[in-house]
Amino acid sequence: MNAPAEPKQQPRWTRRKDARPEEISAAALDLFVERGYAGTRLDDVATRAGVSKGTVYLYFASKEDLFKAVVREGLVSPITEFRNEVLEQYQGSTFELLRLLVYGWWERIGATRISGIPKLIVAESRNFPEIAKFYLEEVVKPGQAVLEAIVARGIASGEFRRVDPHDTGTLLIAPLLLIALWRNSLGHYQPGAIDAKRILDAHLEMVRHALAATPARARKASS
Repeated sequence: MNAPAEPKQQPRWTRRKDARPEEISAAALDLFVERGYAGTRLDDVATRAGVSKGTVYLYFASKEDLFKAVVREGLVSPITEFRNEVLEQYQGSTFELLRLLVYGWWERIGATRISGIPKLIVAESRNFPEIAKFYLEEVVKPGQAVLEAIVARGIASGEFRRVDPHDTGTLLIAPLLLIALWRNSLGHYQPGAIDAKRILDAHLEMVRHALAATPARARKASS
């Protein structure tokens, strides 16, 4: 009886095709966060992903195209999901909706590798206007629109006092961006100096008091 044939080892480049774009974008995210946009080369992305440079070009036409894919997956997608699946269907109080947004941001963005992208944009947008314009259109403006919609909802329901939704939305996002920037810069040299969970809790408590239409409503929102 012949012994069973040894299974052939898979050639290096025959991994699952459907996994390749995700593996490439994950490698690219790591490098964009570590080296910035200017310092990231597609050769290095290919090496980090374990594929050939030609394989990268099968899925992404350029570094800019790859960067946009990374941002759409890690930042645009959570904003879209929150707007479509939470904001438009939520039946609870507006403050609880805001709480869901803040802690959802932490879980999906702030505590993850994608939180390094805002630092990249701040540092390099002047040198790369095309990615800056893209980021404004697909991340900043939709994110701001979600925040403004939440504030407007609270005003319309009588839960929030009358404030400017645009200005208030900008103030709401500011501490979240601070956390993201700190984690990906000075936080490496002073770990633990900013406790993100405590900052978010304090931020929400101040917002609750600042926006409440009356003190009684503020107490009700916290219960």
